[in-house]
Formats: sequence, C-alpha cells, structure tokens
Amino acid sequence: MSGDTAPIRAEERFDEAVVARHLRSQLPDLIGDAPIEFAQFPGGKANLTYLVAAGETELVLRRPPLGPLAPGSHDMSREFRVLAVLHKAYPPAPRAIYFCDDPSVMEKPFLLMERRRGFVVRGKWPEALDQSAGFRRSVAERLVDRLADLHMVDYAGLGLGDLGRPEGFAERQVRGWSDRWERARTGPVDAMDELGRRLGARTPTPQRAVLLHNDFKLDNTMIDREGEVVAVFDWDMCTLGDPLVDLGTTLSYWGGEGGVVDLVAGDAVALGDVMDAATVARRYAARTGLDLSDLDWYRALGTFRIAVIVQQIFARYHRGQTTDERFAGLGAVVEPLAQAGLARLGD
Repeated sequence: MSGDTAPIRAEERFDEAVVARHLRSQLPDLIGDAPIEFAQFPGGKANLTYLVAAGETELVLRRPPLGPLAPGSHDMSREFRVLAVLHKAYPPAPRAIYFCDDPSVMEKPFLLMERRRGFVVRGKWPEALDQSAGFRRSVAERLVDRLADLHMVDYAGLGLGDLGRPEGFAERQVRGWSDRWERARTGPVDAMDELGRRLGARTPTPQRAVLLHNDFKLDNTMIDREGEVVAVFDWDMCTLGDPLVDLGTTLSYWGGEGGVVDLVAGDAVALGDVMDAATVARRYAARTGLDLSDLDWYRALGTFRIAVIVQQIFARYHRGQTTDERFAGLGAVVEPLAQAGLARLGD
C-alpha cells in the first residue's frame, strides 16, 4: 500500500471479501486474479474513499459517509455519470470506471475511478513541494484557471445537458442549504437563520449556465511537483447552474483575510496570502468574461454553505455516527462563519 493511505477506521470498515468478490466478477479483465487489498485515504470529512489494490492495478473506491444523508447529497450515481465523460473535455477530472447501487455489496452505492498521482494539500503544505510564495502563487493561479476552464466546458456536447435545472438555481441553493441546516442543527444559531433569510431576500440574476463542481477548493484537487492541477475530486454535487456560485464557494475557502473562515480554510491551506480575493476575481473574470459586481452575495452564500457542511459533519459526531475526533470542535465554528457571511452582505 502507498504512503498516502492508512488502515481503515474501525467504524468505516466493510465486508472486504464481499466487495472483492463483486469487483472480481464485474471487472475480470481489470482486476485479474491477483489478491485484492483495501486501505483508506484518511483525509477529507465527508465521502469515504478507499484504495483498491490488485497486483499492479490501483483504483479508488468512493462511497457516502455513514448514517442518514441529506436529500441530494453524496450522490455517487451523479458523480459516476459526470466522471464517466467529463475527462474527455476536462483533463483534471478522473475517469470513472464502475458504479454499483446494489445494497447487498456495500450497503450504500459506490463507484470506482482511476487513481491519479500527486499531492493533496490539506492541513499544511507538503514538505516534498516547493515552499516558496512564488510556487504557491503559481498553484493559486492554476486553481483559478482550472475553475474557469470547467465553466467553459461544452456540457451539452458531453451528454450532460439534463444534469440539472439552471433556471432558478441560486434561489434553490438558498432554500436547499437552509433546509439542510434545519436537518443538521443541534441547537439554535440565530446568525444562521438570519443569513439564510437575507440571502433569500435578493438573488442576483445569473449570466449564463455552466457545469458546476459545487465544492471547488484546494483540498479537493491534486497537484504535482510543478504545481499543475492533475486532478479535481468530489463531483457528487456537480450540476448545472450559475458559475459565480462556484467562485463564491472557492473564495469562501480561500482564506488569508483573518477570522474564522481561515479556521476552515486551514484544512485546504489558505492561499489568500499569495493571491488575494480581488486578484482571484480579476483573473477569473478575464478568463470567463463574466461580470463580478455581485460577488459579495455569492461569497456570503459560499460561507453559508460551508457553515451548513461543518454543522452536518459535527452532527454526525454529535449523534454518534462517527468517532473521528477531528469533528468534535466543529460545532463552535458555525456561528462565527454565519457572522462572516452576514458581514459580506453589509447593512
């Protein structure tokens, strides 16, 4: 097994013999007769990701987290549909190989995709990568460019024209994330209720419909030693909609402006110290031709989404669905995130 994997956490184990038999029966040419071994990619806080190794063949298996899921979240069938074709037009997208929704195999749906090689920057900058501000700036620029490139993909030409309903997308985002907040709340947070209300009171008019990643941030990508983005992961929320929703989410994780947002961005290593948000916006606008005058609204929405995701993760810990101690303190982050979102909207 490789150095970026670990033994599978006890509560996130599965019947390895059942899964191995299924994979061998469904993918005989790919798996062959070699013994199948499993390990876990321990990073990340949502979907569970495992390494499947059979001789020289290494694949990545992804499935939803344990416990009940919010409607429309952790959609492995959607991720498989997108990744089965997106790599043809967008090289950072790994190719999906197989999808299974038979609950007798792993209880929940899962997919297999090709493995990419590189570095996922999470928590701290990898020692094996250039530590200089110039190199980190080049990574930041490429991250912005790859987001812009995604938004210029001809999704209809890939057969993804019915992936979502772009009309009214931003309004549905506000309603949907407000509903997720209600399902995940473990106590009152008035600032979250106020942020959801104010976001819903005025929604910008979208300029175009594009293919959205819906959670585009540094630690959902993989980079190589030259700073190129060699993979973008976590496509289970991919849909069609307003491109500035993606940009707002990316900037909400960007960090570098101080405050609680940096506590969350720290998982992805903040890039704001080498490329501030205004520079990100200018670079993105130059590549896409979009008007960013309403960007603060989208950044507030991005912060609202992050707060809900943090609460969902904390709720899993609070309800005993995971024993991962990384999640124990997340509940305290939600209100400061909501206050940061309100500050974006101004008076």
